[in-house]
Amino acid sequence: MAPTDGTQESEALPIDFAVTLLETMPDAVVYADRSGMIRYWNKGAEGMFGFTADEAIGQSLDLIIPEGLRARHWDGYERTMETGHSKYAAGELLSVPAAHKTGTRLSAEFTIVPFRDAAGQMIGVAAIMRDQTQRFQEMRALRKAAATP
Repeated sequence: MAPTDGTQESEALPIDFAVTLLETMPDAVVYADRSGMIRYWNKGAEGMFGFTADEAIGQSLDLIIPEGLRARHWDGYERTMETGHSKYAAGELLSVPAAHKTGTRLSAEFTIVPFRDAAGQMIGVAAIMRDQTQRFQEMRALRKAAATP
């Protein structure tokens, strides 16, 4: 059946495009509501952090934030929810330590997507994350080797 919007059928997106993209992409996608409770957790997040969606959804973002960094994180998160502004909302990559289920530390890079209600108030944030631990360790080793006489 041909699309009714004037495009060729091969140009039309599949009906389940967005759901399939979110569920199957290798990058972690995590959505947290205004209070910082995890409301969405994709397969990429399961692979990156080791928690299943059932384990993560309904939990605080503290689940993946190293304990020593939580106060700083929550200061920024609450400020973003109050003001609606974040220096990272323009697609800028942010690099931060994160925590895996096993307790090991990860090096994560991510961007955020703010979500607002009809009145423009912040209601949550989605983060698209990638584990950069191996790359970070390789770069640190290269810097150390370069600094050694």
